[in-house]
Amino acid sequence: LKARPEFRDLRISPLLLVAKAALLAIKRHPMVNSTWSGATNEIVVKEYVNLGIAAATERGLIVPNVKDAGRLTLAELAEALNALVQTAKSGRTPPGDMQGGTFSITNVGVFGVDTGTPILPPGESAILAFGAIREMPWVHKGKIKIRQVTTLGLSFDHRIVDGELGSKFLRDIGAFLTDPE
Repeated sequence: LKARPEFRDLRISPLLLVAKAALLAIKRHPMVNSTWSGATNEIVVKEYVNLGIAAATERGLIVPNVKDAGRLTLAELAEALNALVQTAKSGRTPPGDMQGGTFSITNVGVFGVDTGTPILPPGESAILAFGAIREMPWVHKGKIKIRQVTTLGLSFDHRIVDGELGSKFLRDIGAFLTDPE
């Protein structure tokens, strides 16, 4: 990706690829991007994805989100994530950027952790954690090869997402990450 002209000046990170994989998986499994309405006792499926990214700051953990992230190209998503992270690190995230999230990602790998059990942000039905990316021996096409490997974890609201749906969602993210092209 870094060799392509449209990405030359952009930061291509594992977070970008995980975010895009999650957005593609949400298209296949829209219930993961929904909320439980206590007022009507029903599930409300969102037609947009406000993608929350957990960010550790000097003031503590915040979860700003990229509004309508599902409509963005990969290059636009890269720009949006880079801007979101830089704003969060500088401590200038406006309150509006932390409201209205529909699905979130937490990158615990930046702390050298392999996985975690993230807590759902209020109003969301699922949050994805991804761990450190490590070179590990992996069986690929019948042979042991050194591969880049990460562990994914998913927490979800069981009123909306059950284990089968959560597993299929994770499987699809893994498949997208196996072959990002």
